[in-house]
Amino acid sequence: MKTYTAIVVDDIPEALQMLCKDVEKYHPEIEIIGKANSVISAAKLLQKRHPDILFLDIMLGDGTGFDILEIVPNLRSKIIFVTASDEYAIKAFKFAAIDYILKPYANEDLANAIKKAKEQMQPNKEQIAVLQDSIKNPNRISQKISLHTSEKIIVVQISEILRCKSDNNYTTFYLENKQKILVSKTLKYYADMLKEHQFLRVHQSHLINIKYIKEFIKSDGGYLILKDRTNIPVSVRKRNEVVETLNNLK
Repeated sequence: MKTYTAIVVDDIPEALQMLCKDVEKYHPEIEIIGKANSVISAAKLLQKRHPDILFLDIMLGDGTGFDILEIVPNLRSKIIFVTASDEYAIKAFKFAAIDYILKPYANEDLANAIKKAKEQMQPNKEQIAVLQDSIKNPNRISQKISLHTSEKIIVVQISEILRCKSDNNYTTFYLENKQKILVSKTLKYYADMLKEHQFLRVHQSHLINIKYIKEFIKSDGGYLILKDRTNIPVSVRKRNEVVETLNNLK
């Protein structure tokens, strides 16, 4: 059995103790080689020890987990972020497409996070920048979103997304530059995320960026023409919402 080393960072003693206990009990292949409860103590520890996995709490008494990453920029550990149940933080992680453990966590959540860390599924610097910006500015609407494809992670400007199309449990993003990005999440997942960005679900299979709508044709059941000349059907139950949205555009 392959073994791994880990360091755990959390400023709440009970949470730190519990996570260490759960890792030692359920994941004997992981050896905890250090613990820290602050930005300063974690940075000092990481400059001496180089764990395979870093369990990193976001909010610490003397700063954030991001401060640690800035102090130790060459960190090669796989990071498992840990966060409290905060709606802004959860939204930030979704936009950045970064996995996390939500306190209080279930053993299954911990196991899944460790499995992904072992598989080298590590967020890149752009994703972490999206996450950091969203958490530091919780009242500001995120301008970027990270999209996981089968081969890589792409960070895109939300304003450059024309539309999204559903294909069962997959979603295809169509960008202004004609790029197409296929991701393995449902259209509903993104419809909920992008509501505040003026995206409208006009059909079971279509989510539209309102700013790219050129015309609404009322005949033939109703359909939209986008600025790139794409025709998008509008479902009967969404017709009134589309008309009302267009009438209220400023």
